[in-house]
Amino acid sequence: LPLLLFDGSWKKHVDDIKKIFDFKEVLGTGAFSEVVMAREKATGKMVAIKCIPKKALKGKETSIENEIAVLRKIKHENIVALEDIYESSNHLYLIMQLVSGGELFDRIVEKGFYTEMDASRLIRQVLDAVNYLHSMGIVHRDLKPENLLYFSPHDDSKIMISDFGLSKMEGTGGVMATACGTPGYVAPEVLAQKPYSKAVDCWSIGVIAYILLCGYPPFYDENDSKLFEQILKADYEFDAPYWDDISDSAKDFISCLMEKDPEKRFTCDQALQHPWIAGDTALCKNIHESVSRQMRKNFAKSKWRQAFNATAVIRHMRRLQLGTSFGSSISSSSSVSSSQSRGPAKSQSVDCAPLSLKDCE
Repeated sequence: LPLLLFDGSWKKHVDDIKKIFDFKEVLGTGAFSEVVMAREKATGKMVAIKCIPKKALKGKETSIENEIAVLRKIKHENIVALEDIYESSNHLYLIMQLVSGGELFDRIVEKGFYTEMDASRLIRQVLDAVNYLHSMGIVHRDLKPENLLYFSPHDDSKIMISDFGLSKMEGTGGVMATACGTPGYVAPEVLAQKPYSKAVDCWSIGVIAYILLCGYPPFYDENDSKLFEQILKADYEFDAPYWDDISDSAKDFISCLMEKDPEKRFTCDQALQHPWIAGDTALCKNIHESVSRQMRKNFAKSKWRQAFNATAVIRHMRRLQLGTSFGSSISSSSSVSSSQSRGPAKSQSVDCAPLSLKDCE
């Protein structure tokens, strides 16, 4: 196949990528790509390489250009970095920073002690990173727990945002109005197919903060249309007894982000100044037992994830930069698990597969 008609300044041509990298393990396979753990021969550095066959790119050049343009523009300590790009006659290779600390919920469940203060520190890191993105004119559009990874297994590890397959730079390609993302985390204006902005990311952070404090999502229903109805109305509650020991400050913080009207919704900058983040209102009471029990109950691994048998690092890394390029995160599954139920009391699990909305533009 001929070389893609990209700006050649950002890519390096190579006849055989394995002359530069020693491929170790396949971390996972997405609809359009495979991610492998590899060691750079010259330095010994471990990386994650996203291998994209050019035949899979045919007709989707704009989408991969968008993802690469975003990744090349950003550099933040809490965002998984794109380190290099190689191109062979048959493949495009994105050399990504390797993070090995595991997914957010997995780590919380494994903890023995977990508090509001821990949740506040996690959300602060996410807000810092997303505030940086917004300052660069970039909207992530698919913020969710699966895209939040720990940098290392250490207890004090920082959190990292990954997966920019649905991200978009404001001012490119017209007004953002396409319904895309993962339901349950998507803002009301997106479902209403109204023009939207970076405020959609702030809503998603509010949903993540909600789950971090109780272990179950604010919106879910067996019926997809009812799920959408809840989100469109911003119909959520701080249910007893799960929220009885959570501070009023935490609830106020969430309410400021999960505000139906995007014009009234807190920006990342405003959220960073809220007392629950910037002050001392986050409580230090251990809420691990209740939160971890609900997380196990409501965020069971999907069948695809249960079937993936690998080492701990591979298990933690398999979602890195997989599945959302070219909108595949919203087209890989046609429905949310029918076992979803409203409220935390029932023990049915939620399948983590995303709902099919529309291909993201």
